[in-house]
Amino acid sequence: MKKDIFVMVLDDEPIVGERLKPVLEKKGFQVETFSESQKALERLGEKSFHVLVTDLKMSGASGMDILRYLKNHNADTQAIVITGYATIGRAREAQYLNAEFVTKPFKLVQIVKLVAKAARRFELEPGEVSQQKTGHGLSL
Repeated sequence: MKKDIFVMVLDDEPIVGERLKPVLEKKGFQVETFSESQKALERLGEKSFHVLVTDLKMSGASGMDILRYLKNHNADTQAIVITGYATIGRAREAQYLNAEFVTKPFKLVQIVKLVAKAARRFELEPGEVSQQKTGHGLSL
């Protein structure tokens, strides 16, 4: 049984969420978009998301602040950081916080592929892994 995958898109430029949301929803993801990092943090305190797509540089909490929050409160969330201000140091920090790092401008298909890749780890229900690996459908 396939489960719903919840995705949060956070970018202080609303156009990013406006463009990503319909494309991701068409692929079957449940998407919420935010253009204010404080509102996104409040929502993260209320609900767990499987995947987060976040800008790096925003007013208020930065993308790295959001990643640090997730590391302490929901370490299972898979993160993708998008930025127009890429540096090697920021990329390393994003990797340390278990996030993919993508520079702007990006193609929508690139983000969709990364979200799908991040979501794959959540798609199998407990028990399905062992049945799928045996190939004979017997319960173990």
